[in-house]
Amino acid sequence: MTVTGTHVIGLGHYQPEKVLTNEDLAKIVDTNDEWITSRVGIKERRIAEKETVADMATYAAQKALTASGRTAADIDMVVVATCTAVDRVPNIACRVADQLNIEAPGALDVNTACSGFTHALATADHAIRAGAATTAIVVGVEKLSDFTDWTERSTCVLFGDGAGAAVITATDDDKPGVGPVVWGSVPKMSDVVRIEATHPYVSQEGQTVFRWAITSLAPLARKAAERAGVDMDDITAFVAHQANLRIIEGIAKKLKAPNAIIASDVVESGNTSAASVPLALSKLAESGQIKTGDPVLLFGFGGGLTYAGQVIHCP
Repeated sequence: MTVTGTHVIGLGHYQPEKVLTNEDLAKIVDTNDEWITSRVGIKERRIAEKETVADMATYAAQKALTASGRTAADIDMVVVATCTAVDRVPNIACRVADQLNIEAPGALDVNTACSGFTHALATADHAIRAGAATTAIVVGVEKLSDFTDWTERSTCVLFGDGAGAAVITATDDDKPGVGPVVWGSVPKMSDVVRIEATHPYVSQEGQTVFRWAITSLAPLARKAAERAGVDMDDITAFVAHQANLRIIEGIAKKLKAPNAIIASDVVESGNTSAASVPLALSKLAESGQIKTGDPVLLFGFGGGLTYAGQVIHCP
């Protein structure tokens, strides 16, 4: 087979059982449901009590693998996007491969925070196109509850835990199912979102991130559709990083994709950083809101500041 690109053949996601509502948070800090909802649109989020980052990644990856119809023996690459791995070594990708009994894959972690999954998807796509792999599992996973200051009301209302995954494989189709990536960064603004060794909690300059996202990202997302050769009128769904509802709605308004479902999983999952795009995507597919072959525009953005987006076709 002459490889011309890749396509997504399976999706999966995982969320912990514990639900933390806005009412629950009001018992911890000086806040309330109206304050949280009006500012970020979040109603609840999931918190991992027993699960590790590797556990959640594995659960989502296994679900995607099962959905793909492939087995561990078919996988020769594992890419995990996360910024909340506690251990420096081994990486989460190797732990996922071990738990799924995948033998000798290329295994690497990607840390671009909230744009991690779309960066990881592009990395796997490029590896397969180059002939370095044939079938890959790509995971976005975060356990942000480990890095949340539960006494700081401006940030503790935002974050949740979870994982999402996709299996992609080589294709010789004239129209590959994973489009060209549009990615980049704004290094001069890298400090506006931080988890520092000396202050191991997420901190951010919320208004700076908001203004950047609202003013800069819609043209970049449209460019991803253009590179894939897909008209904005034909985009079935827009799955952006689930930062907060105000940002998502602001980008979507400028995006001008009139027929697209706008993913809003942030309402029930909170901001799950690198997990947010695959988590929302998998839920849309599982619920039947997007169908096989539908073009979906993915766009991750956040800490770094970094961004990456591409069009995929739903498996």
